[in-house]
Amino acid sequence: MLIKQSTLRAFILAIKYITGYSNLLENLSEAIFKTIRFYYPIRLTFAFSRKPPSTHVVFPLEMAKTKTQIDPPMGVAASDHQPPVTNHQSAFTRQSDSESGNHHFIEVIGARAHNLKNVDVRIPRNQLVVITGVSGSGKSSLAFDTIYAEGQRRFMETLSSYARQFIGEMERPDVDQITGLSPVISIEQKTTGRNPRSTVGTVTEVYDFLRLLFARAGEAYSYATGKKMVKYTEEQIVENITERFAGQKIALLAPVVRSRKGHYRELFEQIRKQGYTRVRVDAALLEITPGMQLDRYKIHDIEIVVDRLKVGDDRNERLAESLNMALKLGDGLIQILELETSPSSPLLEERGVVANFSKNLMCQDTGLSYDEPSPNTFSFNSPYGMCPSCKGLGEIHEVDMARVIPDNTKSINEIAIVPLGEVRENMLFKQLRALAKKHNFSFSTPVKDLPETVLYAILHGGDEIKVDMTWGSEEWSYDMAFDGLINVLKRQYADATSEKARQWAEDFIAIVQCPDCGGTRLKKESLWFKIAERNIAELAQMDLSELYTTLEKVDEHMSERQRAIAKDVLKEIRFRLKFLLQVGLDYLALDRPARSLSGGEGQRIRLATQIGSQLTGITYILDEPSIGLHQRDNHRLIEALKNLRDIGNTVLVVEHDRDIMLESDYLIDLGPGAGKHGGQIVDIGKPADFLKNPTATSDYLAGRSKLDIPKVRRKGNGHWLELEGCTGHNLKEVNLRIPLGTFVCITGVSGSGKSSLINETLYPILQSHFHNSLKRPLKYEKINGLDHLDKVIEIDQSAIGRTPRSNPATYTNVFGDIRKLFADTPEAKIRGYANGRFSFNVKGGRCDVCEGAGLRTIEMNFLPDVQVHCERCQGRRYNRETLEVLYKGKSISDVLDMTINEAAEFFQPIPNIYRRIKTLQDVGLGYITLGQQATTLSGGEAQRVKLAEELSKKDTGRTIYILDEPTTGLHFEDIRQLLAVLNKLVEKGNTVIVIEHNLDVVKMADHIIDVGPEGGFRGGKIVAEGTPEVVAKVDGSWTGMFLKGELGN
Repeated sequence: MLIKQSTLRAFILAIKYITGYSNLLENLSEAIFKTIRFYYPIRLTFAFSRKPPSTHVVFPLEMAKTKTQIDPPMGVAASDHQPPVTNHQSAFTRQSDSESGNHHFIEVIGARAHNLKNVDVRIPRNQLVVITGVSGSGKSSLAFDTIYAEGQRRFMETLSSYARQFIGEMERPDVDQITGLSPVISIEQKTTGRNPRSTVGTVTEVYDFLRLLFARAGEAYSYATGKKMVKYTEEQIVENITERFAGQKIALLAPVVRSRKGHYRELFEQIRKQGYTRVRVDAALLEITPGMQLDRYKIHDIEIVVDRLKVGDDRNERLAESLNMALKLGDGLIQILELETSPSSPLLEERGVVANFSKNLMCQDTGLSYDEPSPNTFSFNSPYGMCPSCKGLGEIHEVDMARVIPDNTKSINEIAIVPLGEVRENMLFKQLRALAKKHNFSFSTPVKDLPETVLYAILHGGDEIKVDMTWGSEEWSYDMAFDGLINVLKRQYADATSEKARQWAEDFIAIVQCPDCGGTRLKKESLWFKIAERNIAELAQMDLSELYTTLEKVDEHMSERQRAIAKDVLKEIRFRLKFLLQVGLDYLALDRPARSLSGGEGQRIRLATQIGSQLTGITYILDEPSIGLHQRDNHRLIEALKNLRDIGNTVLVVEHDRDIMLESDYLIDLGPGAGKHGGQIVDIGKPADFLKNPTATSDYLAGRSKLDIPKVRRKGNGHWLELEGCTGHNLKEVNLRIPLGTFVCITGVSGSGKSSLINETLYPILQSHFHNSLKRPLKYEKINGLDHLDKVIEIDQSAIGRTPRSNPATYTNVFGDIRKLFADTPEAKIRGYANGRFSFNVKGGRCDVCEGAGLRTIEMNFLPDVQVHCERCQGRRYNRETLEVLYKGKSISDVLDMTINEAAEFFQPIPNIYRRIKTLQDVGLGYITLGQQATTLSGGEAQRVKLAEELSKKDTGRTIYILDEPTTGLHFEDIRQLLAVLNKLVEKGNTVIVIEHNLDVVKMADHIIDVGPEGGFRGGKIVAEGTPEVVAKVDGSWTGMFLKGELGN
C-alpha cells in the first residue's frame, strides 16, 4: 500500500481549516491511523505547533523499503510486535495540553477584520482579559468582529441548511484560524428593547417570580370593604345565590378554558357526550353541534352551561345539585349568568355582569368573589391582570387643555382655541356658528367670558344644533349633535389614516398617568392580593436595594403555610436581586421601563442575568460594562466579572477604565494609533508586567502620563441659566444654576438624577424654546436666562449615518464644496457637467452597475452573501467619463480615498474646504479617509466628526452644548483630544454641559454640579456645586471624595 504523505497532510489540514476544532482533527487522524495500522504497521507521529507557519500537522511516515523492515510502534519491542496494534497511546506522540494550548488558550491567527493587520494573539482561557487601545485601534474588530463572529458562525453551521435560510447566514470573519474557542455570548451596550411593556422586572425575570409568589402565597382582600377574603362552602354559595338572584332566571356556567388558543373540537365532542347541549364561548351562548370547532389561532374562553333555572325556594335542591356538578367541572369555580333581569336590578343588564363564585375566595360582607389567582392575574401583559383602561401601559393619551387653549383672554377670532385655527367656511365652523346662535355668543367674545355650558359644548359636544347648508340652488337644514372638539382630536389621533391629520391631533395630545390604576398597570382586583401588607405594585415601585431588604424580612410576617409555599420562590428572587445589586443597579425599580435604561445599565442587567444562570465553559465578551457607573461602584462590577470568571468562564472585556484594567488577569493593548495606524498588538501580558513597558496605556495606568489640571478656572460671562423647582422622577425640588460661558460637569452616582435633570428636563425646555420641539420636559416651575442663548445642540455617540453611502465628507457638507470645485474645472464645463455629476447618490456620474456603492453583493443562497468590488468601476463608484475630470491630477474618487491629513494639504488653497477639513484634523481624525463608510466608524470617532462639524460653523458664542458621557469608548489619549475640542468651544463663548463619571474629565471642569447623595429615592438633590477644588472639600459627596485623590489634596 502506497500512501502519499502530501495527500494525507492536505486532507487533514483541510478538515482542520474548515472546522477550526482540533478535536475533530485528532479523532479523524486516529481513525486513519487505526485503518492504516490494521493493514501495515507504520510509525505515525503527530506534532502540534501553535506558531505559524508551522501550524500544520506534521506526519513523518518512516517506512522501510520492504514490509519486513517496518519499525514497530513506539513503546513496543520489536520481538513483541504483532499487528494490528491497539495501543493507541503508544501510537501517538502528542505534546502536553499546556504546550499545545488547546485547553488553556484561545488562539487567533491572522486576524484581518477592518483595520487589523494580520494579528496573532493567544488569549488565556478562564481568565479576566481586558482589550484596550485608542478609539479606532481595532478593539471591537478583534473582540466582536473576529472572535464573537466566529463563535456565532460555528453555532449557525450546526443548524441544517433549511433552518439557516430563515435565520440568515453568518459571514466568515477575515481570519486564518481560531482554536480553543468555547461557546460565545456577547453582552453589548445596547438597550434592551423599545417595547413600552418591557420593564426591568420582566427583563430580569424577577417580576415573573413575584407573580408566582403572589399567586401561590398572596392573601386576598376585598376592594369593597378592605376585609380579608374568606372561603365559602357549597351551602354558603347556594344561600348567596338564593338571596342575590331571588326570582331571576340564571344559567350556571362551569369555566373549562380560560384565555387559551386552540380549536377545541375534541373538548366540544366530550362535553356533548356528557349530555350538555350549550356552551358559552367568548361571551356568546352557543348550541353544541357535531364537529364544532373554533379558530385555533385566537384566544378563547369556554364555559359549559350546566343548568338554566329560575331561583326560588322550590328549586333549592336542583340548584344545589347543579352547583355541585358545576364546581366539579369548573375546578372549584362557577359563574352565574343572568338570563332575565328583574326590575329592581337594571344595572346587571346594562353591564352584562357575570357573577363569579369560588369555593376559595369570597367577600363575606358584600358577596364579592375573585377568580382563583394565577401568575397571569398579576401580569400587565395579560387580559386577566392588565388595567382595562390603559391596557397595562400605565399611561393614557389625553387632550392637553393647556395646548388647546393656551390663552383664554383671546377670542375664537383671535385663535384662542388653537386646534380650530383661523375662522373659515367649513363644516366645523358652520356647526360652531349654529352653536353660537343657539347660546347667544359671538366669535369675538373672549373664551374666559363664555359660560361654562357653552365652553363645555364646544369642547365636549352633546348639543343638538341645526346647520343650514346649500347644495346647488337648494338649501338644506340638518339637525345634528355637535361632536365636540376633544372627541374630534381623540378620533383623529386614534383612527386617522392620514399622517398629516394624525400629526395635527398629536400636537394637542399628552401622555398622562392612568387615573384608574394610578400607573401600576394592573386591574383593581390584582392590587388587593397582599403579602406582608404590600401588593405586588408596591414591591415593583421600590428600588432594588429596598426590595431586597424587604424580602429578606418578609418571612416574619408570613404564616407557616405561606412560608412553606414561598420558600423556593423567595430563594430565586433573592438570588437574582443579589446579582443585580452586585453590578451596581441598586437604584433601579422593577417597574422602570426598559427603554429608559442607558446602554451601560442594560448591559449590566444582562451581565447579572448571565451570572445568575451559572453557565460554565463559556466565553463572555463585554463592551465597556463600566459605562454610566460611578467610581464608587466600580468594585462591585469588578467582583461580578471575577465571579463570572471563577465559575469557569473566559471573560473578554473591551474597556478603558483604570480600575478594571488593573484588576484584570491579562491585558491586550491594540494600537499604536487609530484607523490605518492601528490594528497591531502594542503590548500584552499581566498587569504587573504590562506597567513596566513604556506605552501610552501603561504610562496612563502607572501615572507616568496624566492631564494637567488648569491653573485658572473660567468664571464665565457673568450670566446664569437658572432652572427652578424640578420634581421629575426622583428629583426633589431641585434648583439648578449653570454659569454660562464655562465648561460644566454634572456628576453623581448612578441613578442619582443627572439624566432626569439635564436630558429630560433642561434639554426639552431648551429644544422647545429654540426649535419648537414637541417633547415635553419633566415637571419644573420656571427657567430664567434663555435670552442669553440662541440655540442648543446635543452631541452623542450615535452613528453619523446608517448606510455605507454616508461618510465624513457628506456629513460635514464639505463634499458639496468639493463637487462644486470639480464642476468648475474647464474640462467639466466643456462637457457640461454640473455638481450633481460628481455625486455617487444620483444617476448620471455614478457607476450604473453598483449604483455608486463601489461594491456589489453576490447572493449565495445557502451560503453568506459576498461583497465584491464592482467589476465595472473597480470600487471607484463613478463611471469612466466622470473619472476623466481631474483637479490637480486627482479624480473625485481619488479625493474620497485621501486621508484627512492628505486632504488638508491638498485643499489648503481653498479656504471654505480647508476650514472644514482642518477641523476634522484638529479633533484627531487625520487618519480616516474622506469617503470612509460611516458604519465603520467607532462611537468616539462619530462623536468627534459631529464636534468637528460644529466647530466648522460660524459661531455666535451663545450656544449651549450637551454631552452625555462623551468618554464612552475613548482611550486616555482620545480623552485628551476630546477635552481640547470642548475647550475650543468654550473659548468661543459657548457653554458646554457634560454628564460624566470619568475623573479625568471632571477634574478639568470649570464648574461641577454633583447630584446625589445616593441613587433612586435616596438621591435627587444637589449635594455640591462649584469648582473641583470646592467640591472635593464637601463632606457627603462621593464625587468629591474620589476627586481629592485626582487633585492631589
